[in-house]
Amino acid sequence: MANILYKIDAIKFGVFKLSSGKASPYYIDLRVIPSFPDAFREICDFYTQYITTNIGLQNFDRIAAVPIAGIPFASQIAYNLKKPFLYVRKGIKLHGRERRVEGILFPGDKVLLIDDLVTTGLTLNKAADAVRAEGGVITEAIAFLDREEGGKQKLQANGIKLHTLLNISDIAKTLYELGAIDQENLKTIQKQIKKQ
Repeated sequence: MANILYKIDAIKFGVFKLSSGKASPYYIDLRVIPSFPDAFREICDFYTQYITTNIGLQNFDRIAAVPIAGIPFASQIAYNLKKPFLYVRKGIKLHGRERRVEGILFPGDKVLLIDDLVTTGLTLNKAADAVRAEGGVITEAIAFLDREEGGKQKLQANGIKLHTLLNISDIAKTLYELGAIDQENLKTIQKQIKKQ
């Protein structure tokens, strides 16, 4: 998986502002993955296998995507697992049904939240609050990558167990061992990781 991210140029170094508002010396752009069908298929299959094995299909009724980067992954995973698909809007629309959650959601439905990556957990927590406000029950979420900057703990405080397929520390170590990043880049990533 680390090699896939490297090959599609998904990891960048520089100065970046994250959706949480935090500054970061590196950026992981998982939004490019759907532009590489083989990588996209492999990653969605990885999610599907993990969910089936480690979460269990009987433990949720629906899959909800976190806007916007989680949508392509979650829609494919829902299709793979034959589960109903929902997505959370960034804000309430001011026309039609004026909902934050699009799709069919019944009170008491157990919903698995899917996102691409987690930094602070803010986006996932907002999505969970929106689903809960419309009657959904959320106790678990899954993301492809954890930047290990406190998101897992913040989600746990909101009653959500976060599953991640990969951690940035493992990705960075693997990329360094492959010669894809140098020691300076490895240290840049390691400095961002919040010590647990």
